[in-house]
Amino acid sequence: MNVHEYQGKEILRKYGVVTPRGIPCFSVEEAVAAAEKLGGSVWVVKAQIHAGGRGKGGGVKVAKSMDEVREFSDQILGMQLITHQTGPEGKEVKRLYIEEGAAIADELYVGALVDRETQKVVLMCSSEGGMDIETVAEETPEKIIKIYVDPTDGLQREEAEDVCRKMGMPEVTVAQGADFLEGLYQAFVGSDASLAEINPLIVTQDDKVIALDAKFNIDSNALFRQTEIVEYRDLDEEDPDEVEASKWGLSYISLDGNIGCLVNGAGLAMATMDIIKLYGGEPANFLDVGGGANKEQVTEAFKIMLKNPNVKGILVNIFGGIMQCDVIAEGIVAAAHEVGLSVPLVVRLEGTNVEKGRKILDESDVKLQTATTMADAAEKIAAAVKA
Repeated sequence: MNVHEYQGKEILRKYGVVTPRGIPCFSVEEAVAAAEKLGGSVWVVKAQIHAGGRGKGGGVKVAKSMDEVREFSDQILGMQLITHQTGPEGKEVKRLYIEEGAAIADELYVGALVDRETQKVVLMCSSEGGMDIETVAEETPEKIIKIYVDPTDGLQREEAEDVCRKMGMPEVTVAQGADFLEGLYQAFVGSDASLAEINPLIVTQDDKVIALDAKFNIDSNALFRQTEIVEYRDLDEEDPDEVEASKWGLSYISLDGNIGCLVNGAGLAMATMDIIKLYGGEPANFLDVGGGANKEQVTEAFKIMLKNPNVKGILVNIFGGIMQCDVIAEGIVAAAHEVGLSVPLVVRLEGTNVEKGRKILDESDVKLQTATTMADAAEKIAAAVKA
């Protein structure tokens, strides 16, 4: 689950990380009132969407008067903001964040993520913070310093201070920098984040270390113990079909192809998409019904897939373990009737109660093809959508 910048900063502050003062807003009038409440002479008007690159897209502007706060807020609120992370369609800006200005002396970069190979949290730090960090990573990777943090020991103070010096922080700010890294690590672990990115982390002209931006991705599998963070969820930033799927306990991600996929298990879903491509097809979605789906969930899965006008056929690939093939078969028949299925359907069942499941499909009036192997299923659905 992604959160907005201002929400990420709320998480950081809980762990002692210093951020600028700011106020989220939903209208131009609220933005002006927020600037007045913050005081000062410089404010930053920031679009709040779940994507990076907002500055380059025109979604971050520095205002030096109340008139400019009003003007920039009016420009940004409601705009279709296009960045390298939104795709060409962009995202509509429905929230703003009005933040006090900062006198920047230097911009740095710090990110934290889980390194699955070492099973540790890795902190990635660089002296080259700002809007072009991707270019730095690609062209001068030696400028990115990595610290692998053993979860049993946590981040050591000496490590934190050492990396601050390597990033070129003035000695007078090294202690603050180390405090920041320790706080970021604790925020990352405490919020069950999968990614925390501070770009830029700034050193101000009066030698303060401040997180000027904050991007957090939270592990959705851990949300059961992150009740406060669940309240941060912004459904306007999510695909409506993915939101609907989550209500039914389905994992759904829309893709660009024309073959709908209904599978149980994330690994099998990935393998199914791969083999569809191997046989010349293009998957239209990732859809994992999990290990214990019922008829209602299968019906909803069909409805969600068929909302996509690009879907020209559906492949159901089930390996029954806890999931029983006869339950899936009943769900397929019920779903086909309820949605008035008119696109080709290929079903491959294997595992628990597979003979019962196949019998249900054979005796139904649903027009479909059965398959015995994944290759057989992929070949049949790829041919059917091309016919």
